[in-house]
Amino acid sequence: MKIDAVELRRIALPLVAPFRTAFGTLTDRDILLVRVTADDVEGWGECVAFPDPGYSPEYVAGAQAVLREFLAPRVLAAPTVTAAGLGNLLAPVVGHPMAKAALELAVLDAELRTGGRSLAEHLGAVRTTVDCGVSVGMFPLDELCAQVDAYVDAGYHRVKLKIEPGFDVEPVRAVRERHPDLALQVDANAAYTVGAADRLAALDPFDLLMIEQPLAEDDLLGHAELARRVTTPICLDESITSASVAETALALGACRIVNVKAGRVGGYLEAVRVHDVCAARSVPVWCGGMLETGIGRAANVALAALPGFTLPGDTSASDRYYARDVVTDPFVLDDGRLTVPTGPGTGVTVDPEVLAAATISVETLRA
Repeated sequence: MKIDAVELRRIALPLVAPFRTAFGTLTDRDILLVRVTADDVEGWGECVAFPDPGYSPEYVAGAQAVLREFLAPRVLAAPTVTAAGLGNLLAPVVGHPMAKAALELAVLDAELRTGGRSLAEHLGAVRTTVDCGVSVGMFPLDELCAQVDAYVDAGYHRVKLKIEPGFDVEPVRAVRERHPDLALQVDANAAYTVGAADRLAALDPFDLLMIEQPLAEDDLLGHAELARRVTTPICLDESITSASVAETALALGACRIVNVKAGRVGGYLEAVRVHDVCAARSVPVWCGGMLETGIGRAANVALAALPGFTLPGDTSASDRYYARDVVTDPFVLDDGRLTVPTGPGTGVTVDPEVLAAATISVETLRA
């Protein structure tokens, strides 16, 4: 199809609870949405970059700039564009996977809507619902336990606790004592070094599903050493930037589980390739989350319905983060699960009223 226009829309959605980042605490989410139009059809994508470069080198304003200056012009200049060929078209632009993933999702959405096919079917989904987990930040123990209690009562199938040096064994112990049968895991966001192996091994008695990304993202050898010194499975998140890196990590023994985030690997098609690499080695994967709106959440739920996604992901219900979502039918938890959209494309419809109220700026780029 021929892309007629690429729209870059910045919106701000209030969060139902503050979210801590390396640069401070967010009370609303600054989000970049990408909309493409082609042949009387539109497609929507969502950039998962945060407003600051604390989680990754990418950030919202930077992603908007690279889309405006380099990625969108390549798409608009092409006589025809397909989602499958987008990777090669954008390859001369080095890096920027989150910006590329947003553009890819918009193109995929438009392409699949034209053909009347769902994203879930296109990616290879085998389930109609997916089990949901929830991530909980670092709070005083009483508040932390109260939040976990509420999420368990809401039906979430898994809880993830954020940890860091000085806040690890004690919160895990407190939650495990209250919920002995809860599927529980921890996420370190690269806060430790391999020298802290004994401290991380102290988590072994709590029967955790995994320790997610304990070391720096480029330290695959360190993760392999740590994996030999703890019994809790190591899961890699930030380290896995492509299917090729996933192959290397698994060959080194750096992890036994992989968190797949489409934005981190450059798009949903590469995310499927990461899934396939892991499935070939019988390594379970799960879908990570980045506080997405219903646009990105719909795509994540479709991805999480693939056969290798055997662990609950961070695919929380819409009201976990937003009182009002930008889609007309927000995702609602049902017995701890979300329903996989079956409509054309991502299967969701953008709510024009919410979108207009949340919009900060709009740029429309044409050939």
